[in-house]
Amino acid sequence: MSTLLRPTDLDAPRTDGGRRPTSVVRDRLGLAVLLVGTAVLYLSNLSANGYANSFYSAAIQAGSASWKAWFFGSSDAANSITVDKPPMSLWIPGIAVRIFGLNSWSILVPQVLMGVASVALLHLIVRKYVGATAGLLAGATLALTPVAALMFRFNNPDALLVLLMIAAVWATLKGIEDGRLRWMILTGVFVGFGFLTKQLQVFLVIPPLALTYLAFGQHTWIKRLGHLFAALAAMLVSAGWWVLAVTLWPKDSRPYIGGSQHNSILELTFGYNGFGRLTGNETGSTGGGGARRATSEAAQGAFGGGFPGGAGGPGGRGGMWGETGFLRMFQPEQGGQIGWLIPTALILGVAALVLAGRAARTNTTRALVAVMLIWLLTTAVTFSYMSGIFHAYYTVALAPAIAGLIGAGGVLCWRERDRLWVRLVLAAAFVVTGVMSFVLLDRSADFVPWLKVVVIVAAVLAALGVLATGIPRIAAVVAAVAIVMGLAGPTAYAIDTVATAKSGSIISAGPQVKGGFGPGGFGGRRAGQRGAFGPGGFGGFGGQTPGGQGPGGQAPGGQAPGGQAPGGRTPGGATQGGGAATRAEAFGAMGMGGPGGGLLEGSRPTAEMVALLENHASDYTWVAAAIGSNSASGYQLATQKPVMPIGGFNGSDPSPTLAQFQQYVRDGKIHYFIGGGRTGGGMNAEGTATAISEWVTAHYTSVTVGSVTLYDLTAPKG
Repeated sequence: MSTLLRPTDLDAPRTDGGRRPTSVVRDRLGLAVLLVGTAVLYLSNLSANGYANSFYSAAIQAGSASWKAWFFGSSDAANSITVDKPPMSLWIPGIAVRIFGLNSWSILVPQVLMGVASVALLHLIVRKYVGATAGLLAGATLALTPVAALMFRFNNPDALLVLLMIAAVWATLKGIEDGRLRWMILTGVFVGFGFLTKQLQVFLVIPPLALTYLAFGQHTWIKRLGHLFAALAAMLVSAGWWVLAVTLWPKDSRPYIGGSQHNSILELTFGYNGFGRLTGNETGSTGGGGARRATSEAAQGAFGGGFPGGAGGPGGRGGMWGETGFLRMFQPEQGGQIGWLIPTALILGVAALVLAGRAARTNTTRALVAVMLIWLLTTAVTFSYMSGIFHAYYTVALAPAIAGLIGAGGVLCWRERDRLWVRLVLAAAFVVTGVMSFVLLDRSADFVPWLKVVVIVAAVLAALGVLATGIPRIAAVVAAVAIVMGLAGPTAYAIDTVATAKSGSIISAGPQVKGGFGPGGFGGRRAGQRGAFGPGGFGGFGGQTPGGQGPGGQAPGGQAPGGQAPGGRTPGGATQGGGAATRAEAFGAMGMGGPGGGLLEGSRPTAEMVALLENHASDYTWVAAAIGSNSASGYQLATQKPVMPIGGFNGSDPSPTLAQFQQYVRDGKIHYFIGGGRTGGGMNAEGTATAISEWVTAHYTSVTVGSVTLYDLTAPKG
């Protein structure tokens, strides 16, 4: 067996094929350090994130109080509407909250454990087929990828999604190794569970798995194809049982399917969360036909005209979700999240495949490199050209593929460094890594400004050193310098991410980025920390409240009247059209946060408001109703009582209808209506929030609690 295909360490392979006992101890110690270090990093300062994404936290709380809400992923325990995703990512923290009570750690520690498990499983895969050093390098790269450090400490579905995608790769490689059908069935199960986590996004891993198994699996091609059909059947069963249950369940006995316009899980799957993400035609998403003109004009100035109904269309070039194209993963908004090692991973991956050219067709080392390379290319191309809703944190789905290629490809190339062309490839990879790190670090002028200089110098030294690695004494030094240099920038970003509180629906890792949106999500950072456009973050236009939202742009009730802005990001994080003040007007119009919450931030009720809602709470099915899930979420988390989110996440779903809402009020099921919310506009949506709001304001008197307008639905006018 060649050195390339043997799972050895960086040193020369032993001729007897054995391993010294000290090597086994060293490998186990290395794994322990990797996993403990990952856990310590991810658990550090965890409680600073609070309820993190309160949209999902409210659903987790609901699931801890009602098994029906837990099964469906309802936003509230009274089961008025679900979140706009399947519920699997909510099930584990929902059980944790049942056991340990509602708090930040009960919600977020399960995400940390998923992160540690992802690192461990990637290490296991790469170690098995390439060697212990490669496994440690791959695991460390994944753990320190900034967007991974972000999402493995946050309660979005992405943590579980990444773990399941890695598990699917593991099962496929096992199937290639021994040819047993059961591994491909298990692959299908993992992909099916991924569907129940984040629907069609998990399908991005299917082409890599299928192509790799067809190319390198055991048996004849007909039998391999049969195994893939068996995996498909397993996927359909493992995902379809829940879809079938929801579809067949009587609609008047289950919650409305959030994110759909016709109470349909299939519509949600193939529309808003499916092909709409690729085309930009996402009925019910923010903006478009349902947005009020004044808000749209403010947003148009902020986004340079790129929004649905404006120049650029939905997404696309200059669209509100960033400029699509080949370099999207390196734009300011995405670059610091994931872009550090993409070019290096591609270089090393291709070189490793060339080195494995003479291996047997079923060689698992080559299969590992191939599946990771196809995974990276498939996902990166899809993200780069999709025109619909796209957030920078989606790129966490690229992290395992990049890390796997860095670990496996790097070590495989290093073993063959006696070849001149391989040394040239390694030297080029080191230089590219250094340049990429310099560019990304240079976008944050005040963030460890010396590091970019150190990294580029180290890259040049490592490149020169690898060309002279015929000198044995410097080989280990060159390897160490290259690894430290390559991970220095991502590590700095990851540490900054851990040290900074993250909350809201859209977040990003690392420091303030020149040309980017800013680090703390839409609300910027907490008071006293670096913000997106100055010391106050977005609240630089008047500063921030202690809760982290700027008060500018809010009407009484914490939200802007007149609907919502049709967007949610600057194009690719870039400043395109309009100044910072224009952006502030646009996002203030969206209802960015404050006591009443908004489209992207949960409400932060005062003690007076909480006491009012809790008074006689047991007499009502819902203690209150508010437009939009985030507006409702804070009140629900504070009281742990159901709060109806009218219209779901965007406020644009037709749930409930005006007639249903009126009947609920007549039946005495809703105590208060929280006013001041968005009007529920959305792209081609048929939302009922505007009609409900107008009916309430016409028939019930209002009181102001702090800055929030409240209507007592048991006390009609006159």
